Amino acid sequence: MAGEPLEHIVIGDSAAICKVRDLIRQVAKSDASVMITGPSGSGKEIVATAIHGESQRARNRFVAVNCGAIPRDLLESELFGHEKGSFTGAIAQRRGRFEDAHSGTLFLDEIGDMPADMQVKLLRVLEARQIERVGGNGAIDIDTRIISATHQNLEERIDTRQFREDLYYRLAVFPIQLPALSERPEDVPALIQYFLKKMSTPETVLGFTSAAMERLITHEWRGNVRELRNVVERAIILFPNMQINSDQVDTLFRRRYSNAPTTETGADPVRNDVNKNSLAGHAVSAENWADGDTAIDLKQHLAEIERRYIAAALTKAEGVIADAARLLSMQRTTFIEKMRRLDIQKDEARLNA
Repeated sequence: MAGEPLEHIVIGDSAAICKVRDLIRQVAKSDASVMITGPSGSGKEIVATAIHGESQRARNRFVAVNCGAIPRDLLESELFGHEKGSFTGAIAQRRGRFEDAHSGTLFLDEIGDMPADMQVKLLRVLEARQIERVGGNGAIDIDTRIISATHQNLEERIDTRQFREDLYYRLAVFPIQLPALSERPEDVPALIQYFLKKMSTPETVLGFTSAAMERLITHEWRGNVRELRNVVERAIILFPNMQINSDQVDTLFRRRYSNAPTTETGADPVRNDVNKNSLAGHAVSAENWADGDTAIDLKQHLAEIERRYIAAALTKAEGVIADAARLLSMQRTTFIEKMRRLDIQKDEARLNA
């Protein structure tokens, strides 16, 4: 990524993402420690890489360590290195990540998961600018810039004594908060084009209709940019060289796939059967009511019918809202609005099935 324009790395033109790029430019030239926060999948490592690429250290190494993925008894050796024979399995001397990133940048991802004893040791390293290998007896000077990241609320973890306040202030000299993708939906088309360009082959021609793009823009994106990337990759696999429509976008959002046949028009026969049978049943009920003389509250009656259909669709779709909406030939946003209006919960629908 080094040498690329920042706009080609941190993608989007929303006010929120433009602000992030401004912050990157401001902090990159310094050696200040940066703390990047934001939900999982929002692109924290991309931002860390961009800061390194814009800095005076760009020609040296960028080293990333996921503090939550390394067993606690190995994390000290991973960061600081070890001497031969310092513990069982230490058959040779090994440099740690701090040494690997000397004159460069060390990215400590998921810093909120770092064990308490390692927090003390990291704080000491940041204060002394020296490390000591496990089993060693000499200090090693380091010139390493620290960028850390977490999806957790560290202030809450400080309150519960799960994270050291003094370490937090050492790491968060310059904080950068990344927005969720749902907070910058206008960036979705640019991100899609970026991923298509990155993952497609020269022979791949893939596009989205305006309705499909609108569907993508209004999706809630709980997995943020990472989820969007997965959806684009899925689209390349499932619909190569096609202009993808909104129904096919719903297929991309499914967590599982069925080999049930569809009609020539692409309609789902299961959905059609549900609609036919349900409508027929209510037509009979209406006719039976017409034979009597009892007044009904039509609005309430129709609301109850909607409630039953929506609960049944959620049960049939195993709680996947996009699939449930498809079963009722309904836009996902409309389906969610009806759930809210009728006060329907997914778990409640399953229990009442």
